[in-house]
Amino acid sequence: MTHGTKPMLVSMERRYGATVPGGFWRARGDGLLAAVAGAFTLAQLLLARPSMGLGWDEVVYVSQVGTEAPAAFFSAPRARGVSLLVWPIASWSSSTILLRVYLALLSGLVLYLVLRAWRGLFPPRVLAGAGALFATLWVTLFYGPQAMPNLWVAFGALLCVGCFLRARTDRSDGRALWGVLVGAAVMAWMRPTDAVWVVLPLVVLSVVLRHRRLGFALVAGLVAGGVEWVVEAFVSYGGLRERLNEASRIQGDLGWNLAVDDQLRSLVGSTLCRPCDGEMPDPVVYAWWFALPLLAAYGLTIAFLAGRTTRTLVPLLCAATAAFPYLFMIGYAAPRFLLPAYALLAIPVADALLHLATKPNGRWRPAVGAVLAVGLAGHLAVQYAVLDRTVDRSTAGRRDWARSAAELHRLGVRPPCLLTGHDAIPVAYYTGCASGATRGHNATTTTAGILRATRRVPVGALTAPGGKPPRYARHWERYRLDGLEVRIAPALGPGGPP
Repeated sequence: MTHGTKPMLVSMERRYGATVPGGFWRARGDGLLAAVAGAFTLAQLLLARPSMGLGWDEVVYVSQVGTEAPAAFFSAPRARGVSLLVWPIASWSSSTILLRVYLALLSGLVLYLVLRAWRGLFPPRVLAGAGALFATLWVTLFYGPQAMPNLWVAFGALLCVGCFLRARTDRSDGRALWGVLVGAAVMAWMRPTDAVWVVLPLVVLSVVLRHRRLGFALVAGLVAGGVEWVVEAFVSYGGLRERLNEASRIQGDLGWNLAVDDQLRSLVGSTLCRPCDGEMPDPVVYAWWFALPLLAAYGLTIAFLAGRTTRTLVPLLCAATAAFPYLFMIGYAAPRFLLPAYALLAIPVADALLHLATKPNGRWRPAVGAVLAVGLAGHLAVQYAVLDRTVDRSTAGRRDWARSAAELHRLGVRPPCLLTGHDAIPVAYYTGCASGATRGHNATTTTAGILRATRRVPVGALTAPGGKPPRYARHWERYRLDGLEVRIAPALGPGGPP
């Protein structure tokens, strides 16, 4: 290699994503990705408060494999991926801190691995920048150590799309095909319907390209990850169509619903915006959200001019299909729904930012770099402020559940026991009880079934303060909890409430 060739190759790598040979350059790139992944894990442990108790949805997933309480009702839209993900810890330990540390470490490791799947498609600085942009969103940091599926769908999407692009250019790359299969399987394992939306452009492209092995890898991955969900549909819901219809009903009857404004409202830190009828937050909270498509479009433009359109266009298409149902087909919002789209957008956006900040020879543009640095610093400050507020609010709510559980124990409601009514699922988990409902999305029993249970175990009916109890519980003794009221069935035998 001549004296002038090496700088030219480095410049190509920095600007156009050409692969630079040599173990040193690969190691340096891996070091950048490892640094980003390590910082992501550390930020979760420092900012996302591992001591925070389990949330409502987490209770459902963890209780399927945990020892703390009987399994909560598992509704039609849910999949078993998260329960299997937390099984190595939840199956033998009830420590929330241990579970969160495990998930933080695992999410950091997986972020590193899925970014490595894009090596050779974009230069290391772009991939590290993309990882940093995605990992510093408040919603990514908040859900990194939580037992929730959306971040893992995002990781699966990054792996699947990156390996798809590698296999498209090198049909002999067997590892890339396995990456496609594993990425699709992880997504379907976590949320089968989300997986279908993400891979839709990839399936179309594999047909257009007549790449049978790619198409087979995609379908095999979806089948491997989703087969349990489909089998469960026939065993517990009367069939696949019936489960899909039930899932649609629980989510408010999927159809044409403009939820873009709902997503904007949720960016202030609402983990679930349903109904989403509050005021719009300050524009500074959602300014980054409008910058994303503009930067993505700029990234696509420079990719087109550089003759590398496909590697930028494909993740943008998959991000669009991943976001579509949550922007236009659902009547409420949760920021975590868009995590797969954010992950896929991060790479073209990072490419665009690097292009703005550097000259064709790879040197920095000081003025532009300074402006971008100020903008990114402001963005990070907003993300931290929202994260801090969200963590505080979530921690307080979960402490209320824990205090209610402690008070129920004092009142004699101890396992085995049954709770029904308002917030019954999380409060029952914290108390160690089973939960039941006679109506609504989580209906699992009947009034007669609850009354029969009062003959065997302590039973409590929860209501919001001043709320109207079910008719069968109106004569039960009423007690005030932390933010709740409970009516406890009279003891009818040994072990009943006092």
